[in-house]
Amino acid sequence: MYSEKVMDHFQNPRNVGEIENASGVGTVGNAKCGDIMRMYLDIDDNGVIRDCKFKTFGCGAAVATSSMATELVMGKTIQQALEVTNKAVMEALDGLPPVKVHCSLLAEEAIHAALWDYAQKHGIKIEGLEKPKNDISEGEEEEDY
Repeated sequence: MYSEKVMDHFQNPRNVGEIENASGVGTVGNAKCGDIMRMYLDIDDNGVIRDCKFKTFGCGAAVATSSMATELVMGKTIQQALEVTNKAVMEALDGLPPVKVHCSLLAEEAIHAALWDYAQKHGIKIEGLEKPKNDISEGEEEEDY
């Protein structure tokens, strides 16, 4: 069963769309379930995320986690956005069913992928940011949820 917040973010997703000339764009997917998430970031000269939008192809939980992730990073610095974990996304949504935890991982990876793209475009290294996986189902067996 989904929480009211998950249902709200699924039925009324926030920040859907694209940002033209985005500072960073990240696309990640999960080959096992078919979800694909693209995150767009507009980052100002002080390293603050002014705008964040997403496009997601996937289930209701994927849409809800994308929507919540954009809300969590908006107005944050790059470093603060990097600290938005899948657990933070799930907590903000009042939880997800165990079979949908991978959707929150997708949201976290989409943020990281967009930040990675931003760093590549600007020739900078973001402390603590590793190259994201394009497919989060890679190595899923070893991961501890």
